[in-house]
Amino acid sequence: MLIDCDHCALQGTSACEDCVVTFLIGSTPVDLTDNQTEAVDNLAAEGLVPRLRLVPVERAG
Repeated sequence: MLIDCDHCALQGTSACEDCVVTFLIGSTPVDLTDNQTEAVDNLAAEGLVPRLRLVPVERAG
C-alpha cells in the first residue's frame, strides 16, 4: 500500500494530525507491505497508534 500525503484529500485538515502516518513518520511517502499494513491496523485497533486516515485522490499533474 503506497501512502502519499500529497495525494490525500485530508491533507492539511485536522484529520491529518490524527493519522498514523503523521504520528509515526511525518508526511514522507511510504510503501507498506501487506504484513506492515496489517500490523498498523492491529496497533490502531488496540488504540496504540491513530488509524490511517488516508483518503486517496487523483491530482492533475
